[in-house]
Amino acid sequence: MAGLVTALLFLVVCLSWGTTWLGIKIAVESVPPLTAAGLRFLIAFPLFLLFAVARRELIFFPRRHLAFFVFVTLGYFSVPYYLLNYGEQYVASGLTALLFSTMPVFILIFSAIFLKERIFLSQIAGIAVGFGSLFMIIKSQGLHLDYSELLGVVAILAAAVMHALVYVITKQRGADIGVITFNTLPIGIAGLGLFVTGLLVEHPDLSLVTANSWAALAYLGLAASVGGFIVYFFLLKRLSPIVLSFVFIIFPVFAIVIGSWYEGATVSPDLVGFTTLLLVGFAITKLPVEKRLGRKT
Repeated sequence: MAGLVTALLFLVVCLSWGTTWLGIKIAVESVPPLTAAGLRFLIAFPLFLLFAVARRELIFFPRRHLAFFVFVTLGYFSVPYYLLNYGEQYVASGLTALLFSTMPVFILIFSAIFLKERIFLSQIAGIAVGFGSLFMIIKSQGLHLDYSELLGVVAILAAAVMHALVYVITKQRGADIGVITFNTLPIGIAGLGLFVTGLLVEHPDLSLVTANSWAALAYLGLAASVGGFIVYFFLLKRLSPIVLSFVFIIFPVFAIVIGSWYEGATVSPDLVGFTTLLLVGFAITKLPVEKRLGRKT
């Protein structure tokens, strides 16, 4: 029974994060990207705060980690989520999820640079297969990469790179900071900063925001951010990090199916084939063949 509950919760995380991309797509239909990112976090922050208080977790980072706190607030929450919102104005939600699924690959690269971890030959092959497949997906989806589309793709990949860097630096310098502490205050400050910056730069007319966009922002703040985080935090104690990390391989599949349904697009055989190759390639980076063989010998 416990195994079934764990499997269902794993599915909930995949579904929650898989629908995030469609939520962002709907939100930015009538809300500018800076403002949308800020509103999402402002909606999520009170629940994160209640969660932290209920668990009697620290809200503030230790004083010695002040610079790291600023790095997390800007490099994990503020800039990347603006870039994701910006990119989804020009890129389909399913493709956005696939682009962001490159993040574990950048974690691998940064781990080799900053943590001196070894990269195996099979992982290099997996990276080559993954990015080759991603190129073919972009080509098969008819993206001609004009100026706007190119900037959208670059923005999403930049967000993935920044998230990967924060994960690695956190492992190196912030391992003593709890998961709840890591998220709560940075989300609140990032939300306020993004929203105020949006008001000053984008001058949004909130009276023109559609009901669909408000619903998407509420979903992103309450379900995708808070709900997904709580379930993920629960699973961290019950699954190995490697098994749980496969969420990043699985959720793009949900994103493609759901995004194609909403956007009325057809999931072509080419998309299915290249997506399978991409995810297999990135899965190899997480389970290198050399390590598997080493355990058997």
